[in-house]
Amino acid sequence: MTSASASSRKALSKIATNRLQKELMEWQVNPPTGFKHKVTDNLQRWVIEVHGAPGTLYSNEVFQLQVDFPEHYPMEAPQVIFVPPAPLHPHIYSNGHICLDILYDSWSPAMTVSSVCISILSMLSSSPAKQRPADDERYVKNCRNGRSPKETRWWFHDDKV
Repeated sequence: MTSASASSRKALSKIATNRLQKELMEWQVNPPTGFKHKVTDNLQRWVIEVHGAPGTLYSNEVFQLQVDFPEHYPMEAPQVIFVPPAPLHPHIYSNGHICLDILYDSWSPAMTVSSVCISILSMLSSSPAKQRPADDERYVKNCRNGRSPKETRWWFHDDKV
């Protein structure tokens, strides 16, 4: 078990629980366009359907995101991955890990699940080609045994996609 797996099993703090309940209520009233929260009784793990935006490479395609919230959310970013099969995209690995700075270095407690989802949909929508990252095979091989994407030292160098 990795350290990220162990820490994700810790119960949510009172602040995290209150924040997530508030976000969930807001989501039910005004969900972001193109997304559907799959209702479960687990506040610490959300499964969200992502519908590709019309007029993009991903139009009429549906994917699933898994969002795992750490004990100290929103002070710490959630872990967000695509449930395989992940979309073919230059910043999405075949194991579902997403190379997007707001999920790691640029996380802010002001961000919400909705704002993260909108950023992911924007990233998908702006892709000029359906392809895996150049280092997909090597990266996925190194992630065996349950390594969290939060344990990766991401290199954010491509802001075009």
